[in-house]
Amino acid sequence: MEKAKESIDSLFLEIERIRELLNDAIRSYGISSEEALYYSEELNKLIIHVQLHNRKTSCYT
Repeated sequence: MEKAKESIDSLFLEIERIRELLNDAIRSYGISSEEALYYSEELNKLIIHVQLHNRKTSCYT
């Protein structure tokens, strides 16, 4: 269980890092730039990963 918590904690840190990169890309290049779209897609993948993890762990509690 502790390893799963560490994994989720690291995902949250990565989400925050990518969110900041996305905001920087939007400010620098615009919301429809390739850079912004790339970071947006990466952020979506991470968020989905967390949601799937939460769904999986909530089935056992």
